[in-house]
Amino acid sequence: MKLENVDWDSYYDKVDGRPPRPLLRSALTLYPAESTVKPRQAVDLGCGDGTDTVFLLENGWQVLAIDGEAKAIDRLLAKVPDNLKENLQTRIARFEELTLPPADLIHASLTLPFCHPNHFAELWQEIVTSLGVNGRFAGQFFGIHDSWAVNKHMTFHTEAEVQALFSSFSLEHFHEEDAPGYSASGPKHWHIFTVIARKK
Repeated sequence: MKLENVDWDSYYDKVDGRPPRPLLRSALTLYPAESTVKPRQAVDLGCGDGTDTVFLLENGWQVLAIDGEAKAIDRLLAKVPDNLKENLQTRIARFEELTLPPADLIHASLTLPFCHPNHFAELWQEIVTSLGVNGRFAGQFFGIHDSWAVNKHMTFHTEAEVQALFSSFSLEHFHEEDAPGYSASGPKHWHIFTVIARKK
């Protein structure tokens, strides 16, 4: 399964109307509620249908929403209220060409596994460099037991490999799921590591 072979329109239609992801909700509770001198900057990496980007905007964040699909950005822009658009930037970019600005939060739900293994190390270094001290990463990695792990165009990790990625972070949430379930395309076995981590 290459990214260019995925029917993203069909996927976006199936997830349309979903609530913001619990991972993102949990991450935002870790930030102090009081206002700061400057608005916080988030990157929604692989913004997809735009639900999570809108949630960040509604909670007072400035957001750079990135996706490799122009259709995703079109859907996002159609969802954003006019009064929040000044706090939104969008970019169409693939993982292998990605550069990131300084950020307080990088949100990457179910997106990083779609990075080709040849480019993952460079992508991860870009993420680490982007986050300042006390900046947070909130995202997921697919494990080697996942039913998609036969796909050589995607990146999969062992638990030890995921832990090693966060040597310069404090782990605030780490959860492994290794169980049968469903995706938008039907039944599958999920092996996922869900992480929230604060950069030291």
